[in-house]
Amino acid sequence: MKLVNILVLMGTLVKASAFQVSSPTCIARSPTSLSSALSRTPHFSNTRLAATVEAETSAEGFKQRDDLRNIAIIAHVDHGKTTLVDALLKQADVFRVNEEVAERVMDSNDQERERGITILAKNAAINYKGTKINLVDTPGHADFGGEVERIMNMVDGVLLVVDSVEGPRPQTRFVLKKALELGLQAMVVVNKIDRPAARPEYVVDATFDLFCELNANDEQTDFKTVYASAINGIAGHAPDALAENMEPLLEAIMDLPKPKVKPNDPLQILVANIDYDNFKGKLGIGRIVSGSIKAGQQVGYTQPGQDVKTAKVNELFAFDNLGRKNVDEAEAGEIVMVAGIENIGIGDTIVDPSNPRPLPPIAVEEPTVKMTFGVNKSPIGGREGKLLTSRMIKERLDKELEKNVALRVAPTDSADVYEVSGRGQLHLTVLIESMRREGFELLIGPPNVIMKKEDGKLMEPFENIDITVPEEYVGGVVDLLNRRKGEMQGMNTIDGSTSLQFVAPTRGMIGLRSQMMTATRGTAVMDTTFDTYRPHAGDLEQREKGSLVAFEDGQATTNGIIGAQVRGSMFITPKTDVYKGMLVGVHQRPGDLSVNVCKTKQLNNMRSATKETTVGVVPPLELTLDSAVEYIQSDELVEVTPTKLRMLKNPDMGKKKPQRGGN
Repeated sequence: MKLVNILVLMGTLVKASAFQVSSPTCIARSPTSLSSALSRTPHFSNTRLAATVEAETSAEGFKQRDDLRNIAIIAHVDHGKTTLVDALLKQADVFRVNEEVAERVMDSNDQERERGITILAKNAAINYKGTKINLVDTPGHADFGGEVERIMNMVDGVLLVVDSVEGPRPQTRFVLKKALELGLQAMVVVNKIDRPAARPEYVVDATFDLFCELNANDEQTDFKTVYASAINGIAGHAPDALAENMEPLLEAIMDLPKPKVKPNDPLQILVANIDYDNFKGKLGIGRIVSGSIKAGQQVGYTQPGQDVKTAKVNELFAFDNLGRKNVDEAEAGEIVMVAGIENIGIGDTIVDPSNPRPLPPIAVEEPTVKMTFGVNKSPIGGREGKLLTSRMIKERLDKELEKNVALRVAPTDSADVYEVSGRGQLHLTVLIESMRREGFELLIGPPNVIMKKEDGKLMEPFENIDITVPEEYVGGVVDLLNRRKGEMQGMNTIDGSTSLQFVAPTRGMIGLRSQMMTATRGTAVMDTTFDTYRPHAGDLEQREKGSLVAFEDGQATTNGIIGAQVRGSMFITPKTDVYKGMLVGVHQRPGDLSVNVCKTKQLNNMRSATKETTVGVVPPLELTLDSAVEYIQSDELVEVTPTKLRMLKNPDMGKKKPQRGGN
């Protein structure tokens, strides 16, 4: 075996099991040595203190709470986090025997259920053998990484859920990096172990390598592994020795670090989340870092360098099962909800007004994509929505800023338009969908990446892309990425599926998903995470086809659509209201084309104007909010109403008029 020189970092010997060389790689343990290491009783780190507390307090005087655990569940999207929470809740007898429980009970948001993903971080609490376990379910999609970042300060350990077939994925790296940077101890849960293609040894090895690449310390790399099938409610310490319930996982959670707090120090609660109650008003959610808090107590709230404002705690809540319960007092280490502080915000610290010690606010990564939100000025706007004015839009966006820490809102040259920036296109389209369901009407601009300059060079964001696709479609996927300035980083094939890793500009990702689904007949699975800012990659290919643009206001007719559909594919059906400048279809050639979809048949003594027929009309393309936002170009907008989605040419941009069609 090749000997490895022992590195010395700052006077401390780094053990060979987790050392680094000049490039951030780690020596992978063999399956035999790995299994041996995992069979040992883990020595979890008890030295982790909240990063914000270390600067202000010494290690003396800390108390360990044996009756409490604060745990976050983190994973890549669709690796089973929320299903795992369901299984833990059932194991803890949260539900009645005869109670009808929805699947993924923590995904209570309508969009979460429709999209099948977790969008908002949510809290639950269970009791196990006299110990309260606060669980925080987090999103798995990279666009909602801000939800993950802000709750990490509330917990002492994490459950890293990894699929037994796929292993660590791009978002696994992101969420684990955030946990390790805060010194949190992780326990690995290899989920979906019942899958026929499960390969637990490979997954554990790949996860260990990921820990090493992310500069985990010795204690963090000596993680404990539990194997589970959350959907079946079973877990165990070996893939072939699963118990009939989730007891092994709950026992392992008890070995995660206990909260270390200073109960006798002045009050400190870093607010990590905001909720709202129609009767109690705004609720600040956070972990008590030090001291204690009582209902009716006079407290202060502030941020470093700001004046301390005072308020009274009207009510105090602790999490209990899937809900909350009133408590008179809560001590350091507990996660609480505080009612009565009207202007509390994420990043504020609730303090003792006589001895305020604010904690550094929560830091999150900057947005990478921006879009414009404006008042709906289309000729048929205002027919459905009830929230139409710029003032209403601004108030709603300001309200969103209070709890969505990764969002940014800025004014533009127009008083009716606001620039909204987020982590990605999905991050912003979820907000748009929420607003339309609330009754807003909007004009949405195309997504654009946020550029910046460094040392006089124009820099743009790049994404790490991981694509899994059947072998027969690999060529088409590679061609799509190459045309978007993508650089292949890796490629491997397992059981007929090929995994491709690329790095590409973020602006090249806009509209890629729909094209890839077409090229692979819906079989591709694509995941992206933000990589870094790099020098501008140059111009990208524009949309290959133009649009069919309505020539006049009116109602689309069968005769008009039959005449227009020979020029391309349509977005509309007969009797759809249209207006001049509205996009009614995709032109089969480059460039836009004006078409008259309102044209009627000439009347004579043998035909009635009402005797229309739909024979010969091709079914329209399905239009969703995500596909519409991906489709539009820089001179186009998406009109969003509570029930309709339309696309139109931006009336404020003086572009060359589309050519007239011959129908």
